[in-house]
Amino acid sequence: MLEFRRDIHMHPELSFQEHRTTERVARRLRAAGLEPRLLEGTGLVCDVGEGPARTALRADIDALPLEDRTGLPWASTVPEAAHACGHDVHLTALMGAGLVLDRLHRTRPGGLGGAVRLVFQPAEEVTPGGALSTIAQGALDGVERAFALHCDPNVDVGRVGSRIGPITAAGDTVVIRLSGHGGHTSRPHLTEDLVYALGRLATDLPATLSRLIDPRHAISLVWGHIEAGHAPNAIPGEGLLTGTLRCLDVDGWNQVAEVLPDLVDRIAGPYGVEVDLDHRRGVPPVVNTEDEVTLAEAAIRGELGPDTVQLTPQSMGGEDFAWYLTSRPGALIRLGTRTPGGTTYDLHQGDFTVDERALESGVRVFTSIALRALAADAAREQAGPADDAAAAGSAGG
Repeated sequence: MLEFRRDIHMHPELSFQEHRTTERVARRLRAAGLEPRLLEGTGLVCDVGEGPARTALRADIDALPLEDRTGLPWASTVPEAAHACGHDVHLTALMGAGLVLDRLHRTRPGGLGGAVRLVFQPAEEVTPGGALSTIAQGALDGVERAFALHCDPNVDVGRVGSRIGPITAAGDTVVIRLSGHGGHTSRPHLTEDLVYALGRLATDLPATLSRLIDPRHAISLVWGHIEAGHAPNAIPGEGLLTGTLRCLDVDGWNQVAEVLPDLVDRIAGPYGVEVDLDHRRGVPPVVNTEDEVTLAEAAIRGELGPDTVQLTPQSMGGEDFAWYLTSRPGALIRLGTRTPGGTTYDLHQGDFTVDERALESGVRVFTSIALRALAADAAREQAGPADDAAAAGSAGG
């Protein structure tokens, strides 16, 4: 697994371009006697065991468009592409878990007693994410619950972070284009003062949103790019404002979509400019369900140790695993990648480095969750419909 992860890290591929990565995973699974199903373009799914797959384990496989600055012997060999979010760890851990589950199925009396679906999903790093196309191609067909791991450089290796409820935020892109006739800065009253209007939007829009939406939704609108004009004495005819809109829950996310167009018009209206708002809806928050978090934490404590699970704060980052949990219960678990006492790296940075012992932890976490879910399914079937809840609770203990 270590060798495999380093090879993937050296050859990162951007969203929807993960052809080599898909081929490498498929080849390794086929070598074990499994039958992966390739998705259209990139990515694959593979069932392990026998019977319907009621539990899905998902890993993302794409890299980021930035330079690898780790200086490691297995640093990226591809210019402006790097696994700076840990997807190489996710996919390797999932592949390892699949191989372990397959070995258990072949060697245990009665096999696994069911099946588990491995989902290697492309394009998590783009909006609205490869999850939608993966789901559309049947990745969740027959599945009752889904689980995923994500590297967390704020958690020590050998430990995981977990929480019930929202664990990530909704993430949208906001693009505002302004246009006017332009003119001379000595005569702003004879034209639309576009730069002034742009500045009012940049400052007033985030502030006003926080007054219109319940603050408990934690709306955050932050600009990343402002562009207008070239000469100091010329009022330009075009301007651009782009940023990200984040929200901690679905209700607030939907409210913003309703009020944003009218609010933009009200702020820019007095200045006579034409406004073109492009609110690009991204992903909703990942909302972990209580039963699945309970199952996962019990499995992890049984596998890694009683004190290996810690409460993790909700992240303002987005994650398209959220689309899986809009139709199925499930949980996203934070996988610790920091060397105890070592450097705390940041995701999406060129120097992002993981303690590679996280690979073993990831394999064990995925495997133990799958086995616990299979046991819960078996107990539920033996108990019968009337005792479903009690059976699930017993299996989860």
